[in-house]
Amino acid sequence: MNRLALFAAAGLMTGSLALAAVPAHAAMHTPKAIAAAVADSARPSADRERDALRKPAACLAFAGLHRGMSVAELFPGSGYFTRIMSQVVGSHGHVYAVGPPPKKAGTPPKVQAIADDAHYHHNITVLLEPLTDFSVPKPVDVVWTSQNYHDVKNAPNADMLAFNKAIYNALKPGGVYVVLDHVANPGDPGSTKTLHRIDPAVVKQEVTAAGFKFEGESTVLKNPSDDHTKGIRDGFSQGQTDQFIYKFRKPK
Repeated sequence: MNRLALFAAAGLMTGSLALAAVPAHAAMHTPKAIAAAVADSARPSADRERDALRKPAACLAFAGLHRGMSVAELFPGSGYFTRIMSQVVGSHGHVYAVGPPPKKAGTPPKVQAIADDAHYHHNITVLLEPLTDFSVPKPVDVVWTSQNYHDVKNAPNADMLAFNKAIYNALKPGGVYVVLDHVANPGDPGSTKTLHRIDPAVVKQEVTAAGFKFEGESTVLKNPSDDHTKGIRDGFSQGQTDQFIYKFRKPK
């Protein structure tokens, strides 16, 4: 074998090894709109510091978010994903930030300040609804819930079939439902309350029972060092737990 062939063979071998060492999620193409939204300098520094753990670009690319889409984000909290989603869908898209009414009457939710900020295209509508009474003004392309599905199960008299059917009805035909949550060990139904985790198999069973088709899983937030026996705040920073991301689709 001549020197050129040897270099070519070595290059192929090195490339193969490098590719094998790259996590599966890293090979996923990140659309420009998502990359730009994550890089937006208007995002709070506290949010940007969490990106390394929460991997928002990979998560939203897995969801298939793009310009012009309408999204219902369940329980947006302080708006970590809301800001990014608003920039991704742009002025021709819309984000419904859906959360429970504030515990103190007359106190606006934190996400309201984002909705009022012109930087976010005025494309965010805040909807205050009980956890188990989900609805949106018109059908959307994506329903997204991050680290909150287990909280719905903890609500008094929670009817998960009715909840997931409401999400099904809120989606356009072919629409996507994304569930991201902390992993619990199988066979531990009490983990939703004691540890704030949930068995992914339970989520899959409950969501498909409402008529959804399971489309796939992203492993971008997996953490093999988490044995699922501790509460999500017991020594973990947000994003450090072992988490699953499931994508379901409403049939056309």
